[in-house]
Amino acid sequence: MRPSARNLALLGTLFLLVACAGPSKFKTYVGPQVTQILVDKSDRKMWLISGNTAIKEYDIGLGNEPIGDKMFEGDGRTPEGAYFIDRRNPNSQYHLSIGISFPDQRDVAEAAAIGRSAGSDIFIHGRGPEGNAKVGSNWDWTAGCITISDDEIEDVYAMVKDGTPILIRP
Repeated sequence: MRPSARNLALLGTLFLLVACAGPSKFKTYVGPQVTQILVDKSDRKMWLISGNTAIKEYDIGLGNEPIGDKMFEGDGRTPEGAYFIDRRNPNSQYHLSIGISFPDQRDVAEAAAIGRSAGSDIFIHGRGPEGNAKVGSNWDWTAGCITISDDEIEDVYAMVKDGTPILIRP
């Protein structure tokens, strides 16, 4: 039985649609479990750690006021301290993102002591269109989040599980 012209046209259209969709941003990771994330703000580095071994290293961008601990909402600083990964956003405007458990009780108390809100929504995320447009001139452009490339956040999103501890050092 010979395929009809209509069936060939439908098959060709389907092939083109699949080809245009491009690769998925959701990757699968098979490898050692990430047991901790370590961020060094002054060196602009982030490491994914398994046990005592760094298995990945990334160059990072920070908040638009990168020096110092986050004190209150809107200060542009990236928090410092021990937190954990507590959520993920597959629909982030910055490609993909994983949430950091900021603020903790200490952060809330410190901000309240100066009559301010501590803020929230601190993430590790990709750049998305906005960040890609800025990164050539300024790596530190967020409101306090940690940024890596879109390709890199795809790996991190697959490798890091919710509950993973993250230590952010000055």
